[in-house]
Amino acid sequence: MEHSIGFCSCGTVHPATDTKDRRWSRRGLLRSGLTVGAFAAAFGKTFVMPSLARAQTAMTPEKALKEMMDGNKRFIQQDLTSFNEDLDILKKKAAEGQSPFAALLSCADSRVPVELVFDQSIGRLFVTRVAGNIATADMMASLEYGVAVLGAKAIMVLGHSSCGAVKATIDGKAVPGQISALYRSIRPAIDQAGKNLEAAIKANAKIQAGLLRTSSPVFAEMLAKGELKIAAAHYDIESGVVSILD
Repeated sequence: MEHSIGFCSCGTVHPATDTKDRRWSRRGLLRSGLTVGAFAAAFGKTFVMPSLARAQTAMTPEKALKEMMDGNKRFIQQDLTSFNEDLDILKKKAAEGQSPFAALLSCADSRVPVELVFDQSIGRLFVTRVAGNIATADMMASLEYGVAVLGAKAIMVLGHSSCGAVKATIDGKAVPGQISALYRSIRPAIDQAGKNLEAAIKANAKIQAGLLRTSSPVFAEMLAKGELKIAAAHYDIESGVVSILD
């Protein structure tokens, strides 16, 4: 079924994940029953949370989302604070490691500069980007790493106005190369919202957020414990405003 393909765009197993690395894929996690505790323990000895960055993951999931939205307000008001931080200090912190307080699944569109939109500096956000902000297996695995290992407290799926990937899916025209592979994951939003571009963009963000909630045992466990929030949002390119959709 086309909707089921929306869980990821990789209906076949890629060679790179057909060996031992596949155990960290979404399906591998489901088959093994690996929980967030085991996931983190598997990486914990190698990836130690840096002491200077540890404080930012002490916040609650609610606080993490509020921090992002407060940053967007500063961005809209042209009152950015992230540029005031000393670059040398930021580099030293980054060299220790990373401990982002939030993670994002964003579109790859160059008009969506995520760190600027939320007025966050180096090491604060764990960002995954793919055209159409779709929850593929690779994106989901990266986000699981950002949450279970690095300590992010919230995930935001960020759609945006005038999204070319959603528009291309609506148009359904022939495209070069592998671009049409995106359509399978976005099609459920078109089925739900019709050919209204902005409605489909928002529906897509909500659908992809829903897939994250229901398709990852790592996220499911943390959501059940109140240790994580997953939100769908919409970024208006013209105004700069981010709106939470659910």
